[in-house]
Amino acid sequence: MSTTSPAIIIGGTIAIDHVKTPEAEAQNLLGGSAAYAALAASFFSEPVNLIGIIGHDFPKEHLSMLENRGVTLSGVERSESESFTWSGEYHANMNERTTHRVGLNVLENWQVKVPADSATSPIVVLANMSPDNQLEMLAQCDGPHARFVIADTMDLWIEIANERLHDVLPHLDIFVLNEGEARDLAGTSNLVKAGRTLLEKGPNNVVIKLGEFGAMLFSADGEIFRCSAYPLETLADPTGAGDTFLGGMAGYLASQGHPPYAAPVLRQAIIQGSILASFTCEAFSTRRMESLTEEELAARVSAFRTVTSW
Repeated sequence: MSTTSPAIIIGGTIAIDHVKTPEAEAQNLLGGSAAYAALAASFFSEPVNLIGIIGHDFPKEHLSMLENRGVTLSGVERSESESFTWSGEYHANMNERTTHRVGLNVLENWQVKVPADSATSPIVVLANMSPDNQLEMLAQCDGPHARFVIADTMDLWIEIANERLHDVLPHLDIFVLNEGEARDLAGTSNLVKAGRTLLEKGPNNVVIKLGEFGAMLFSADGEIFRCSAYPLETLADPTGAGDTFLGGMAGYLASQGHPPYAAPVLRQAIIQGSILASFTCEAFSTRRMESLTEEELAARVSAFRTVTSW
């Protein structure tokens, strides 16, 4: 971990998850896009400033774990209402899931509030939240260094807040979304065309997540990079893998110093984020990341290098 890393600010959802898989189920798990991303970023860089909102019922042990990992919680708003919750069930192939219940609760009227001491962070991560919340957060972040902005989205915002999402895109250095979302937003089934079409909407780089098949990077200079995923024999719970990828990528970039970042650094960030996300899939919620050591992460990166060399 770099001791001279620029600060990272990560905003988005912090949730209580209830997850069922074909093999097991678990309750009151740490969930939410920003929570996963912040924990992932902490593997490479500190400080990581988390922005979000939780309710009176949020488990204290989750907050303690994040703080012990170097995540700063001064930007986490506490509410007397109930926390955001998600309940879902994965099916046999683990690529399909059914959402049983979503409790917006504290998120229903949430407006992002960025503490002054976090607003100057040069790396800004807009994890999955409404485009309005993403724009609110951006408006409050203005660091003394060149600002580097990474944002994720989901199919819901493409469907119900498309215009506002398009307002976000020109502010981004990296726009992250999965392959289905990329096809929908770009209006094409071809991922190469989709990547290039999305670049035309304003971001400097587009990363399309391909799940168990890795990720693709499209850059404004015309460069394309394809990273495969680490091959897993056991898949326990894929919840949060994409958010882990997002945070791991941001944390690695911070470990390389202040922006801007050259193409080789962006490529390596995608690889590091992908490897870290593979650990998330090995246990419910953040449990595997909580026990993960730097040595285990380095060993998997080394193994991945062997698997993908030719």
